Amino acid sequence: MDGEQSLEVPTSAGVIRGFIHPRTGVRTWRGVPYGGPTGGEHRFRAPQMVTPWEGVRETTRFAPPALQGTFGWKDHVVGTEDCLTLDIVRPDTDEELPVVVYFHGGSFVTGASHEKVLRGHQLAKATNVVYVSVNFRLGVLGYLDFRSVGSDCEANPAIHDQILSLAWVRDNIANFGGNPERVTIMGESAGGAAVIHLMCAPAARGMFHAAVAQSPPAAGVHSRPQAEMWVQQLIDGMGMSRLSTLEDLRKADAADLVRTGQSMLFNGKELVQFNTAFMPTVDGITLKAHPIDVFDMGKQAAVPLIIGTNADEASFAKTMYQTIKQRQRAARRALSVYDPDNATQVMRVYGDVVGRRDFAELIADAVFWAPSVLVATAHRQVADTWMYRFDYASEAMRRIGLGAVHTSDLAPVFGDPHATRASKIDRFAPVEDFQEVSRMMQYHWGEFFHHGRPGEEWPEYGFRDEDVPGRATAIFDREFSVLFDPKARQRRAWEGFDMREWGIGRAELVEDDE
Repeated sequence: MDGEQSLEVPTSAGVIRGFIHPRTGVRTWRGVPYGGPTGGEHRFRAPQMVTPWEGVRETTRFAPPALQGTFGWKDHVVGTEDCLTLDIVRPDTDEELPVVVYFHGGSFVTGASHEKVLRGHQLAKATNVVYVSVNFRLGVLGYLDFRSVGSDCEANPAIHDQILSLAWVRDNIANFGGNPERVTIMGESAGGAAVIHLMCAPAARGMFHAAVAQSPPAAGVHSRPQAEMWVQQLIDGMGMSRLSTLEDLRKADAADLVRTGQSMLFNGKELVQFNTAFMPTVDGITLKAHPIDVFDMGKQAAVPLIIGTNADEASFAKTMYQTIKQRQRAARRALSVYDPDNATQVMRVYGDVVGRRDFAELIADAVFWAPSVLVATAHRQVADTWMYRFDYASEAMRRIGLGAVHTSDLAPVFGDPHATRASKIDRFAPVEDFQEVSRMMQYHWGEFFHHGRPGEEWPEYGFRDEDVPGRATAIFDREFSVLFDPKARQRRAWEGFDMREWGIGRAELVEDDE
């Protein structure tokens, strides 16, 4: 690290040495361990504290991410099973600052704390915070409940990892100039769902004071019978005996487990039914009930919340089915495995799913928008709540029909127009509009990090009264605006639809017209 100033900081496990980044000027510590090994005998168990070390530990390089597949033509696996590390970034000052703890997305199976867009250098400087980005177990090793095989395991290892990371922040972040009494948890996609899970988890209570959930698939939770089905498929896919024990699974090669899990995602019909192999399970410990039920009962953490989605989350779905009949059949199958009695009602408000755009909008709303509205509706009963919709898309993204697709909000929040995959399409696009959207979002997010509420221009997701329609939703586009109760017809349809229990109309029980 020639020419870079080192920074030594004590932690509960030992002293670490970071550096000042030469290009961005932030102080940063990379690959900092917050938990012990999670492989071998520790597989599927709750994480342990870090074993202390002597001397000074260099934290100038990113650690490998959690073990995961690459979803390419070859069965490559990257990362490490012992993955409990985090990265810290802060402005080069000695000021005490609020803390943001970020949980990455990736459908619960991929992702890393140090993905280019998530490194947080610009966000930390623009909003003046200490930024912490966390690695945690994924897929088979983090989001599959093996209690049907034996009791010596945790249903949701990844949530336990995330809770341990918050405990590490509570105990150590003051040494980095962070205020442990002003911690915001934040994430997008599966990371946004992680924020919702932590708001439901009793053991996380008191370790954070605000939350930001961007595009969270909040209804994506397994029942125990679902998890049992997926565990059985994993064991069969591994070529193991159905009498296999947890000890057998702990001896199995971790990369083989990940490869088998990856094939389960590709080959299962459930993917198009909003149900994948890897999601958290209602376990009675981290999740006492389905998250939507926890929020409905008012038993979640009563902290200020920003929640929202993108306007075109699933625009890719426009290409999935070529005929009206195929689209309608796919939509009915997906809805009927949850609530067959109300599937037609939902389809009706999407034009009976005649058009490609109707189908894509239904998919996006089912996974992201409708559950987020349910969460916001319940949460405003117990704490201040703000909802948004991200509409901004470059001319190139609009021309090719993608629009404000899933993850497109990350670049403006983090302040880097060239850090995401979608940015390759916009490589030569003018950045003025992007910069204005980024300025707006970082302003409101920064206000929230520091004060527990965004800027005054953004009203709460409140209740209707004589003067205000209620359900104010901030729209982030080339200009900032506010809509009240957008898509009211669709909202009411989803309020009458139950997405809590997949399998009521199991796939093989749904009539096949092919």
